[in-house]
Amino acid sequence: MLRVGSKAACIACRSLLPTNMGVRFRIPLQKLHPLSRAIHHRYSGNSNPHRPPHRTAARYFTSMSRLPMRPSKPPPGSGGHNYQQQRNFWVARLAARLLKLRYILLGTAVGGGYTAKKTYEEWKDMLPDFSEYNWVIPDFVWELSEQIDLDKLAKALPEMEEIAKLLPDFDKIGENFTFLKSLLSSETSGDPALKATDSSTAASHDASDKQYKKSSDKEKVDQLQEELLRTQLKYQRMLERLEKENKELRKVVLQKDDKGIHQRKVKKSLIDMYSEVLDVLSDYDANYNTQDHLPRVVVVGDQSAGKTSVLEMIAQARIFPRGSGEMMTRSPVKVTLSEGPHHVAMFKDSGREFDLTKEEDLAALRREIELRMRKSVKEGQTVSSETISLSVKGPGIQRMVLVDLPGVISTVTTGMASDTKDTIFSISKAYMQNPNAIILCIQDGSVDAERSIVTDLVSQMDPHGKRTIFVLTKVDLAEKNLASPSRIQQIIEGKLFPMKALGYFAVVTGKGSSGESIDSIKDYEEEFFQSSRLLRDGMLKAHQVTTKNLSLAVSDCFWKMVRESVEQQADVFKASRFNLETEWKNNYPRLRELDRNELFEKAKNEILDEVISLSQVTPQHWEAILQKKLWERVSTHVIENIYLPAAQTMDSGTFNTTVDIKLKQWTDKQLPHKALEVAWETLQEEFARFMAEYKGKDQDDIFDKLKEAVKDEGIKRHKWNERALDSLRVIQHNALEDRSITDKPQWDAAIQFMEETLQSRLKDTESVIKDMVGPNWKQRWLNWQNRTPDQHIRNETKNELERLLKLHDDHTAYLANDEVTTVRKNLEGRGVEVDPVLIKDTWHQLYRRHFLQKALSHCNLCKRGFYYYQRHFVDAELECNDVVLFWRIQRMLVITANTLRQQLTNTEVRRMEKNVKEVLDDFGEDMEKKTHLITGRRVQLAEDLKKVREIQEKLEAFIEALHKEK
Repeated sequence: MLRVGSKAACIACRSLLPTNMGVRFRIPLQKLHPLSRAIHHRYSGNSNPHRPPHRTAARYFTSMSRLPMRPSKPPPGSGGHNYQQQRNFWVARLAARLLKLRYILLGTAVGGGYTAKKTYEEWKDMLPDFSEYNWVIPDFVWELSEQIDLDKLAKALPEMEEIAKLLPDFDKIGENFTFLKSLLSSETSGDPALKATDSSTAASHDASDKQYKKSSDKEKVDQLQEELLRTQLKYQRMLERLEKENKELRKVVLQKDDKGIHQRKVKKSLIDMYSEVLDVLSDYDANYNTQDHLPRVVVVGDQSAGKTSVLEMIAQARIFPRGSGEMMTRSPVKVTLSEGPHHVAMFKDSGREFDLTKEEDLAALRREIELRMRKSVKEGQTVSSETISLSVKGPGIQRMVLVDLPGVISTVTTGMASDTKDTIFSISKAYMQNPNAIILCIQDGSVDAERSIVTDLVSQMDPHGKRTIFVLTKVDLAEKNLASPSRIQQIIEGKLFPMKALGYFAVVTGKGSSGESIDSIKDYEEEFFQSSRLLRDGMLKAHQVTTKNLSLAVSDCFWKMVRESVEQQADVFKASRFNLETEWKNNYPRLRELDRNELFEKAKNEILDEVISLSQVTPQHWEAILQKKLWERVSTHVIENIYLPAAQTMDSGTFNTTVDIKLKQWTDKQLPHKALEVAWETLQEEFARFMAEYKGKDQDDIFDKLKEAVKDEGIKRHKWNERALDSLRVIQHNALEDRSITDKPQWDAAIQFMEETLQSRLKDTESVIKDMVGPNWKQRWLNWQNRTPDQHIRNETKNELERLLKLHDDHTAYLANDEVTTVRKNLEGRGVEVDPVLIKDTWHQLYRRHFLQKALSHCNLCKRGFYYYQRHFVDAELECNDVVLFWRIQRMLVITANTLRQQLTNTEVRRMEKNVKEVLDDFGEDMEKKTHLITGRRVQLAEDLKKVREIQEKLEAFIEALHKEK
């Protein structure tokens, strides 16, 4: 018999209560009271006391409820005495059993009341916090009441008749207690006959009772068990309907809040405020000594262990890109989970909302995440430490901040950077070494535990397991593949791995198909654990399974850590702010605290002002610069390839013909391109000149590097409009074709231009000859300089060739071979050995000087030759064809400069302004470029001050809201 108040009786009562976990509690026989085990074997027909029981408590009470309520008549032919003994035995046993009904009723009432209270508390906790909406009462309550379908809610509650069927028949129990009073009185008075009967007939009736009850008890226990399961499933479905109704009500409340039916704006949620703090910290300079110790949930695990799948189950959406065995998570992804009326996702730096209930939006979100990951990875690398910030909102989502890290690998494979393994380890350690970070360690249950890498890494970062939650994934495959399921129990109990943890969980994240929905994965997970023998045999506990329980546990742990550490972190940033402000006041007392972005905007305005100054350059300045630079670029070609060859001819007709042919060739092939090059260089030089002038006008030297980069990039991007090349060629050709000098000023201007050009060339030639022959006698005496042997030979050769030119003033430009031989022999007679090549080279410079001197003399004669030119008089001495050539060249330069100036002012300057603006816009969007170009302690100090102030203000606002929520 069961002792009143024994452990077996309490467990049996508990097994009859409905639960909302969807799991039946199995009570191993070894945990029952010894007397209870004996009773079990007595009435279950189990002769082996060590054999596992089958629904022990339920079978016992089923057999108890089937016992006869009145003693039966003796069979015919039996003795009265034996019948009396048998009746006394049954009465005593029945009395003892029925006495336990009051304890059963008491246990049922207590357990049922506790379960009902717990269910009510859970349902009440799921309701939103209306404390922030007190200002909307009573209008809000009235509008909300219209949305609640009371009839629907009433239908969801169980019928009273169904509840009554589950309760025992109290009338019948009362009759049984009345009947037993008389029997108990005789028992308490110490009836020796009853005691003797009980002891003498117990052994004989045990054997007969076993045979009689063996077949019927098994059927009754099975029926009772099926009945209990149906009742349990019914209440579970009822609870699910209530949860669904609760979720719909929360959605209605949040939707009304979003629509703004009231005038006041609802404040940001706690988790959004906290996420903003973390976003600012992620942008904060990691090199500064203020460390980020704010809590977040760090998800780490071996590659393909199921990290992303667990995170998706918590977020209730398939939001991450996936691949078969390849690395998909290439950079940390910070996911902020919060509750909202619609299931949506949004990036921190984007205004687009992705509707997670639509498959096309989910696919677009996965593509965007993959694109951002690949964009963050630098060339030559496989993973990146740059964080992608994403927020996910939806009904019923637990509030927390998680960071999904790249999976830990053991080997670098083909296609990966050689430092990929070390980079992943350093990224993981950087997040886990935060003393307030919660480590969500993901372990693949379908592979051998000895192959795990992440557990060793986690045990190094958190050796005592004070902030680690261990999650075993793919438990369905583990149960199927492992020969010993107790190995899973060892993992969940923390006995297999060397690491320690706050809690251990076992989850199933689907069947491995990428097309599975979150709802189908949830159903599969619940079905698996309901039928799994891991739970049935007590290897796993009910609160350690399913991602729902995991999500609740992680959220609770996260907020507990936040409440414990956030105020301490706020004090740290307050102290950092004081130190930075003190340093600024001491070093830059008269300067405003402009951060890098503000300094860039200031520099941008200055650069645009400098570019606009290009449009204020006068046409005369443009044309003068263009004409001068163009002549410097083409003068050598004009003198060496056009003028000198033509001037060495014997008559004017040959001179003009040679000049016309060479000018035509030059115009067709080289001149337009040279002119455009000159115009482009002139624009660059003027732009640089204006920037240099502004630099000296009390401009901040902190912008020098930026301005230089903008100038170089703007010039690099600017492409001259070459469509004007053909028109410029025509203009230049027409200018060179004109030979008519209309007035004396033009003639004088041409002669002046010719004189300046020839004098410049003569000066250059004199300098070359001087370098060839060395210092003259005056320099040797006054400056103590001597000639080198080569200069001595050059000087002797020069003297010999000058004597030749005096004899033949009209000598041609080239020496004949016999003349070279004569000069060489004359020099050898004076003891100077000379090479024929040296003689020709020296002759070229001497003849060039001789020719330029004659041309200058002729130029002076032509100053009075305009009268003869105008009347076409033929005079050998006053035939000034070379003056006409230089007038044609000069006129071409003037017309070309005017054409290029018009193109510059009308087109190219504006295009340059546009290019500079584009460069500045591109630089403004490139934070890395701004960081490289605007540098210095002053910039960094202003940046740190801005960030620390922002972090401190956001933390204080968050702490205030956190206290209000408490």
